[in-house]
Amino acid sequence: MQRSLISLAVMALLGLSAGAPTLVAAAPAAKVTQVTTQLPRTAVPTHYAVSLTPDAANSSFSASVTIALDVKQATSSLTLNAADLKFSAAAISAGPGKPQQAASKTDIDADKQTVTFHFADTLKPGSYQLKLDYTGVIGTQASGLFSLDYDNGGAKKRALYTQFENSDARRMIPSWDEPFYKATFALEATVPAGQMAVSNMPVSSTTKLADGRELVRFATSPKMSTYLLFFGLGEFDRATAVQDGVELGVITQKGALGQAQFALDSSRDVLKEYNDYFGVKYPLPKLDNIAAPGRSQFFSAMENWGAIFTFENSILLDPRVATQSDKEVSFLVAAHEMAHQWFGDLVTMAWWDDLWLNEGFASWMESRTTTRLHPEWNWELRAVGTREGAMEQDALATTHPIVQHIATVEQASQAFDNITYSKGESVIRMLENYVGEEGWRAGVRSYIAKHAYGNTVSDDLWREVEKAAHKPVTAIAHDFTLQPGVPLIRVADAVCKDGKTTIQLTQGEFSKDKENKKPLSWRVPVIAQTVGGATVRTVVSGGKASMTLPGCGAVLVNAGQSGYYRTLYTDKAFGALAKGFATMPTIDQLGLLSDSWALGMAGLMPASSFLDLANSAPVDAAPQVWQKIAGVLAGLHDSYEGKPEQRAALDRFARARLAPVFARIGWTAAKDEAAPVANLRETLIRVLGEVGDDSVIAEARRRYAASATDKSAMPAALRRPILSVIAASADAATWDQMRAAAKAEQSNMIKAQMYDLLGSASDKAQAQRALDLALTDEPGATAGASIISHVASNHPDLAFDFAISHRDQIDKIVDGASRSRYFPGLGGRSADPAMIGKLQAYARQYLPADAQGDTKQAIAAIEYRIKVRTKRLPQIDAWLKQHAG
Repeated sequence: MQRSLISLAVMALLGLSAGAPTLVAAAPAAKVTQVTTQLPRTAVPTHYAVSLTPDAANSSFSASVTIALDVKQATSSLTLNAADLKFSAAAISAGPGKPQQAASKTDIDADKQTVTFHFADTLKPGSYQLKLDYTGVIGTQASGLFSLDYDNGGAKKRALYTQFENSDARRMIPSWDEPFYKATFALEATVPAGQMAVSNMPVSSTTKLADGRELVRFATSPKMSTYLLFFGLGEFDRATAVQDGVELGVITQKGALGQAQFALDSSRDVLKEYNDYFGVKYPLPKLDNIAAPGRSQFFSAMENWGAIFTFENSILLDPRVATQSDKEVSFLVAAHEMAHQWFGDLVTMAWWDDLWLNEGFASWMESRTTTRLHPEWNWELRAVGTREGAMEQDALATTHPIVQHIATVEQASQAFDNITYSKGESVIRMLENYVGEEGWRAGVRSYIAKHAYGNTVSDDLWREVEKAAHKPVTAIAHDFTLQPGVPLIRVADAVCKDGKTTIQLTQGEFSKDKENKKPLSWRVPVIAQTVGGATVRTVVSGGKASMTLPGCGAVLVNAGQSGYYRTLYTDKAFGALAKGFATMPTIDQLGLLSDSWALGMAGLMPASSFLDLANSAPVDAAPQVWQKIAGVLAGLHDSYEGKPEQRAALDRFARARLAPVFARIGWTAAKDEAAPVANLRETLIRVLGEVGDDSVIAEARRRYAASATDKSAMPAALRRPILSVIAASADAATWDQMRAAAKAEQSNMIKAQMYDLLGSASDKAQAQRALDLALTDEPGATAGASIISHVASNHPDLAFDFAISHRDQIDKIVDGASRSRYFPGLGGRSADPAMIGKLQAYARQYLPADAQGDTKQAIAAIEYRIKVRTKRLPQIDAWLKQHAG
């Protein structure tokens, strides 16, 4: 599943119930594994035959399911997961044609999302068929079976889709809705004639019914977890291609296939790459990517086996607005979700504790594959930004291990975070670098082949990698996945003798909010070099290590930036690196910038250390370096809210540093311009607009005004950054003008982007208007929550107070999996101490104790933000006074 709100790619670009019992169950290869369950282990399903009749117009459905199951222990009841379902019949038999025993009683527990069927006669161990007739609801947000309304050529349309991860298959099918319970699925649906029905497998037959509808049957799926089942229905178009004998498809609303070609081509390239890398061919006959209008606050794409669901803004490229960064996101999403077809779908974690086996690995594969198939994007440099995104969360006391115990549905939903995705990816990158690319791949291939169609825990992967690579990876992996936090490697001053340099390393722990925390212990793979010299490797174990490096000169630790740790140099050593900053490899420049910023804000280095590097960066430094510098300066601009004099000084410095870089690349792309330069142009326009560059703001306004009659004034590559500048400074008249344009826009994807911009106004009065608009029907059922989130970027206290005061309405426009994190996400951007009390009150009133993880993280982020503003900004002020006037 791809995270939503701000894609992880864009983040990297900017630098920016009671406890469940643990029972024994059989896993593949006759191995006994401890797995968690919230259901009794008395029975195990093997096959679901589902007959579905959706009524889109009335937002309801009727259905029946026959579940083949094996009773393992004698029982007089069966408990399944079910949510918002009403049952009209329930009966069990020993097989087709055998006598049926109707349920004597049906108990529904809405809080636990279960249904229990009681039977008068005890069910002895053996095989049975459970037949259930029931009805359910079609929602308007992305959970269970849901509808999305959209405009198509001026006509109102409604399409149906499903979203079941992590625990919402139970909203359409009463089932053993846990990843460990794998089964096959045979789905049929009665649908309106002329509409396209889509599922994991190809259509096996279509029968016209007497009432004009059609009965569509799909081929039986392989054995898989419930959360991977998919059903879609609507007026769709489908583009296809064939790769390695598999039919690939991209499904869109009518008339949008022209925007799907890049995604289709990318799917072909990625499938070929993955078939080779994993050593196990993709096993299904087809693989569709279904592009849907709308959005979610929880996710942007979902890896249903053979039927990937993706919101269209994450995969389609509309030539009127698509930028280079949009193209990159489209490829990343395809690469991420297709990696899941192996890591997640073919081999599935036994329980949500090991969610990172799905998401961390898919994130790593997306980055690896982007680097291989699009070398012109220099994607390997994004590794530093990915690591930073993880460390931002991991250095707070509220963090958690990569492998964490999950006891409830709410906790499972909250596990989809930067630790699972970005730390997971970063740790995999470090471990692959440690064992070697070939050994790592051999281990992955063995893991996939051995556990195909089964369930695993993390140690299953480490076992296979260790065998293949012949290196003791398990101990290191345990250190980084079973405990939280960020190692800190302190580097003592180097000693050079006889052409060799010796350094002493000490391992501590980097914490942003626990200054005197007793450090945990890690075995840390370290790569170091004298700048320009050969690299040397070691593992810091027991807290200390000594390294001898060839050559004399400035010493760089974490050379190549594959390690997951912070590096703290002495003032002398950092000064030597700073002097040679311009000659370092780009990835190490990014690493040094990132460490100096984080360590400076945490009080372990002068807070101005980053600015020293930024001040010395040459104008022709790599675009990614200037992306990082621009991102930090924009963040500092936000930190000076309420301090106009200090903000003005910071903004002068930002303009002085960034304007020459922008002048060098200009408003118009050069012929054959590199992709990272195009991305930098977008960023610089936005950031220079924020810090008050008069020439950029004036040109943005000129182009915006001219675009009413001259479409070339605002080409696709410039449209979004120009509009962001206009929206940020919008007065009432401009806000009205932009709203009118949003209402008139025919493209659902562009319309949603324009409504988001209305939430970006710096002016508080316009921000309030955006909040009021978000709760109306005008933006669309899935757009309102996003508008409020955009308001929170500039006005977190206003957005949070508004959301709380309209909580019942907000709950209707936020998908269920997001609710426990949506409100904390708004308030967590604040720097007002009063927000801490508001969040605590919200959690006490509305969240169970085991669903407060995101609230605690939001509070920790606020406390840290306050600490930065009171303790670190004065150092920045002093530096700016000395260096920038």
